Amino acid sequence: MYELEVENLKRFSGYIAQIIRPSNMRGFMSLYLDPGEMERILSEERSSVTCAAKMLLEKMWTLQEQGWFRSFLDHLLAGEYTGLHKAIEEWNFEKIEQMTPHKKLLERIEASFTNQIKPVEILTYMTECFTPRECEEIRATDEQKGHIAASEKLTECLKRSDKSNWFKLLILALQRCNYDTALQLLDPETDGNKAVQEIDMSEEVRTLSFQYKEESDVNSLVKSANHIIHAKNEAEAVLDAELGPSKTKGQKILRNYQRELAEPAFDGKNTIVCAPTGCGKTLVALAICEDHLKTRREKNAKIVFLATKVEVFAQQLKEFSDYFSSTDDDVRIRGICGDMDEKTPMKVIAENNDIIVLTPQILLNALNKGELPSLSIFTLLIFDECHNTTGKHPYNMLMASYLDSKLNERGEPLPQIVGLTASVGIGTFKNQQEAENNICQLCANLDVTVISTVEQNKEELMSFVHIPEKDFYAVEKRPNDPFVSIIKDIMSTIESHARRTYDIESLSNIPHNEQGTQKYEQWIVDVQKKCCVLQMDDKEEESRVCRALFNYTEHLRKYNDALIINEDARTKDALNYLDSFFQQVRQAGFDETEQKLTAYFDAQHKHLNDLSQRMDGENPKLKRLIYILNELYRLNDKTRTLLFVKTRALAEALKNWIEETESLKYLKPSILIGRKTDTKGFGMTPTSKKGVLESFKSSDHSNILIATSVADEGIDIPQCNLVLMYEYIGNVVKMVQVRGRGRAEGSKCIFVSSKTEWVEKEKLNMHQEKIVDEAVANLQQSKDLMLTKIAVFQKEDKAKRDYIKSIPVRPRDEDRYRLVCSKCKQFACFSDDLRLLEESHHIVLDRRFFERCQTKPHGKPISFLGITKKMKVFCGLCRHDWGLTATYMNIDDLPLIKVKSFVLENCATKQQYKCTKWTEVPFSIKTFDIAEIESL
Repeated sequence: MYELEVENLKRFSGYIAQIIRPSNMRGFMSLYLDPGEMERILSEERSSVTCAAKMLLEKMWTLQEQGWFRSFLDHLLAGEYTGLHKAIEEWNFEKIEQMTPHKKLLERIEASFTNQIKPVEILTYMTECFTPRECEEIRATDEQKGHIAASEKLTECLKRSDKSNWFKLLILALQRCNYDTALQLLDPETDGNKAVQEIDMSEEVRTLSFQYKEESDVNSLVKSANHIIHAKNEAEAVLDAELGPSKTKGQKILRNYQRELAEPAFDGKNTIVCAPTGCGKTLVALAICEDHLKTRREKNAKIVFLATKVEVFAQQLKEFSDYFSSTDDDVRIRGICGDMDEKTPMKVIAENNDIIVLTPQILLNALNKGELPSLSIFTLLIFDECHNTTGKHPYNMLMASYLDSKLNERGEPLPQIVGLTASVGIGTFKNQQEAENNICQLCANLDVTVISTVEQNKEELMSFVHIPEKDFYAVEKRPNDPFVSIIKDIMSTIESHARRTYDIESLSNIPHNEQGTQKYEQWIVDVQKKCCVLQMDDKEEESRVCRALFNYTEHLRKYNDALIINEDARTKDALNYLDSFFQQVRQAGFDETEQKLTAYFDAQHKHLNDLSQRMDGENPKLKRLIYILNELYRLNDKTRTLLFVKTRALAEALKNWIEETESLKYLKPSILIGRKTDTKGFGMTPTSKKGVLESFKSSDHSNILIATSVADEGIDIPQCNLVLMYEYIGNVVKMVQVRGRGRAEGSKCIFVSSKTEWVEKEKLNMHQEKIVDEAVANLQQSKDLMLTKIAVFQKEDKAKRDYIKSIPVRPRDEDRYRLVCSKCKQFACFSDDLRLLEESHHIVLDRRFFERCQTKPHGKPISFLGITKKMKVFCGLCRHDWGLTATYMNIDDLPLIKVKSFVLENCATKQQYKCTKWTEVPFSIKTFDIAEIESL
């Protein structure tokens, strides 16, 4: 059937074997070769790519299955062998043959050539000639083994290239990078100082589009220089459009669309830069900063760049440092975030630096404490992910201070404001008018007058930015699951016990008919909070009832979590979650109530375990997830996946599932979640999160990253080409942010849910995204209307703030308070025993405190701000977590307690309060004085 095709493949096998790399054809081989043959070919590739390619061709000649030849062509195209695909499809190898002299030349001069170049710089102008895999391998080799090894890798790839224009692009790249010696090796008659325009720019070269996939990787977007150019001659403009930002006469050149985005800010206007994720908004911000420092050099320019998350802060600080170290060493840069042991006063940092990268709460605290007089000491504020400037977010609190200064007409100079975002679609809206009002409110909050979007250079923008294709998978729920029935029966029994202990229905109005839902979780939390402050005449009975209700609600909460995990993961994962909880229960107080509740679980454990092991009980969602992952990795074995989930527990469950699933374990999953919030939960430190991100970005150690919302905005993961939203949904902005994590060309974003209403909500988000675009366009056309709305919103918001300020602040009580355990009402200490240490820690001076508590060693003792945390502290009666002990200035055993573990009881009125933050307590707390310790 394929005699002609086989004959032609044999005829041109010499050319084909010199180009293809069998590992790039893994998908084809898995379909038509047996695993043993495939493994032998891949094993041979490690020794000789060409010999392995010949082995593959020889196996293909014997294939009899229908469709194998068309499949081979399809996989060539998928592997980006466009030149070879065209040659085989037309059986015309003329262009392939024309490359032979250039490849032989490169082979002859290779030893000298590889010593003359820095391959990563060359790669910037030649990505069209390489597959994404080759680009990553060259960069990785450069980082791990150095320039020469990476140059050899680049040369090897060029010698196997099927792109007919590779040699011309190589010449251009060498000229752009001023590698004159390398140029003369390729052509001894070449004058290294000739203008680029003298190179023969064929039609193929002029229509190239280079894809840069990192928003914040400045070094991949531009090469070193001294300042931004705002205008270029026509010849330079043509070349830039073809070859991207470049190193020309030592100057840094923005792409046209980036310059368009930055232009209003260059003119000094308060601006929101709104552009897709991956287009280089961080580079735009750096260009704005550089221009601002240059134009205001004599006016003592001071810039603050604000990042919403610690992870983003670290990423952006590195970008700023790298950028200015290569452009202007005189620019002083400093970074501060909440996780740093920073004792230098903010005023000193501001005075001695030109650019400060901060998390917003740091700046807000400095203003509130009077360390900084006002925002007027700065000349430019840049808000990364500025769509967060709403409500009580620190961004909005900072801007409220700014707007009060502006509207009170104090006459002090105010900094220029620049916001960066991928979407301004904040809030809820049903139509374009409501969307416009929301956008104007955001502009009012930020005091911006311009929304800068790409209008004149859209074609160029879209050649660099790849919007992932969106797919939806509506899947079935588990049918009649006996595991769920057993868990719900136990929960009903616990609810009955709770009702007999107290009328819990009177404590909360939240509907709670459906167990295993977020609504049920809200009801439990509300009831548990109300239980803590129940008061009775008989204090022993009060203690017994509160402790029992605490246990009942805590167990209900864990069972509810298990039902949610079971719905989205394996029954085994849900059972493991419960096993871990009951292990903690047995190690804690384990009173009579807890023993009874544990007995209910133990009685059903064997049955639950049997159900978790059954083969016919696999979750339909996981079956669909296996299908999606296997199919996409079959088509591209270099796929990099970011899997978004709602909860930490589900992230951990899916990681375990992938590791234990034979067909998926090769993905080597890792997780990225938020920090640990209590002793019973789990989380990640900033250091561990950074390590996971760096590993995922720079190596093949993990092919799939399972993340909660900590990764949905700001964090740069350029290699990702598959985004899976697994029962993960939000508003328009979240949708845009999450989708934007997939930056590689050909990326996909897939939404998987068993909830029809969630699928419809995500489709509505896509529709609302278009409404937002139309709203922005209309506001840009109706500038006067936009400015009028902004002014109205600002005046209304100012009136609200003034009214709130006019309300007398309730003074802190001088009364004494008792702190009692929120679980059992055991007395812990008095409010006047408390002291504030280092403005954030609350310690107990009364040494009799240790008679009322128990301690055990801290699993991971850490030091921070001069404080070494050593022991964990628990209630002496019920083992409820109270906090830690620490060493400070050679003082041992200082109890650091957390307010959410206690109920506050006024000693005079007996009224009780439950606070979740120390800022909510009704009494004042003195600052720690070491003399008090010495006098004890």
